[in-house]
Amino acid sequence: MTLVSKGETFELGFFSPENSKNRYLGIWYKNITQTVVWVANGALNDSSGILTVNSTGNLVLRQHDKVVWYTTTPEKQARNPVAQLLDSGNLVVRDESETNSESYLWQSFDYPSDTILPGMKLGRNLRTGMEWRMTAWKSPNDPSPGIFYWGLLLYNYPEYYLMKGTEKFVRIGPWNGLHFSGIPDQKPNSIYDYNYISNNDEIYYTFSLKNEAVISRLVMNQTSSMSFRYVWMEDGQYWKFYKSLPKDNCDFYGICGVYGTCTITGSQICQCLSGFSPKSAQAWNSSDWSDGCVRNKPLNCTEKGKHGFVTVKGVKVPDTTNTWVDETISLEECRRNCLNNCSCMAYTHSNISGEGSGCVMWYGDLIDIRQFDNDGQDLHIRMHASEIGIHKDFIISIKLFFIQVHSSMYYLFSYLVLSNSTMKANKKRTRNS
Repeated sequence: MTLVSKGETFELGFFSPENSKNRYLGIWYKNITQTVVWVANGALNDSSGILTVNSTGNLVLRQHDKVVWYTTTPEKQARNPVAQLLDSGNLVVRDESETNSESYLWQSFDYPSDTILPGMKLGRNLRTGMEWRMTAWKSPNDPSPGIFYWGLLLYNYPEYYLMKGTEKFVRIGPWNGLHFSGIPDQKPNSIYDYNYISNNDEIYYTFSLKNEAVISRLVMNQTSSMSFRYVWMEDGQYWKFYKSLPKDNCDFYGICGVYGTCTITGSQICQCLSGFSPKSAQAWNSSDWSDGCVRNKPLNCTEKGKHGFVTVKGVKVPDTTNTWVDETISLEECRRNCLNNCSCMAYTHSNISGEGSGCVMWYGDLIDIRQFDNDGQDLHIRMHASEIGIHKDFIISIKLFFIQVHSSMYYLFSYLVLSNSTMKANKKRTRNS
């Protein structure tokens, strides 16, 4: 027996993964070859499982007399709790007497498994501490949580990571007002709209479909640690691949080490930033870039006036673990603040939409920078003046020289013209006399 949504879009019931004898409580598309989108993660070893809603408004999954899985509703209890599967794929528990149809005691959308559906959130509730994360199955025949998951880390400049346990595996960069810094090709499209919400209560990413007839989902692969977006092709009855992450080797976290930049179109994907050299030339030449790069000219905080910034264009900004953000100040003030703090290694706009606004500064070594050919954003990196190409003072001197030359030529020309006019006038007076 199953529970079907009103529009017969989704179905709740028990299923067995391929090559598994266990049964699990899950949700899948009703009219599509079994594609599971949510799992309660309570394994049953026979067909005796029973799901009920108790008097406190909690779902309870039992096998014989053993509780296999249950929900908790700490905020409030219901007088007459009911469970309902919505056409969005959201399994909800609500009070039947509640007038607000979107007021839930509990909802499965708060506990994603390996799939994100339209309307689901990926991020954090800052008020309650709840984290909405997408977690891969352990294997194709075991839907219990694996070691890979997408989650939001709450730095001063928050960003999403694909984590492998406690290890950062892939980073898409912080939201910069237009897109995630590491996905500059995240442009408007004909299939879905995406939104990034950040306020005092919550920070999350979500997407919605532009056409209700279209079916699309985000899903994590259990074995490859990749995330895919699929679109259902009704005519051919198959899931069409649309996008994936990571899409190439430059998406893997820190592949080029500190102060290295990854360029997928380069003959060697890792290069040191200008003004830096490989820490280990031997390892670097052997395509082991993990040690990263070091400065050609070390910075010395006692050398006031000898630091400046080099602008690197078209990048995914570095890991934001150690950052400071002020959304109210200009880029010039951001530059001054960074220059006056010797620990500040780089700065840029926190929001690049329009003419750009706000300030974000990085402290400590810079890691996981990616270079794009025709996209990305500017990053201003602190350097010793001797490493900033032509010294700024020299440029100023050259400008002043040309200004002086220009002025001298102007006055010389004016003098010659005036002298010539005077001579003509004197000759004219001489003839008249």
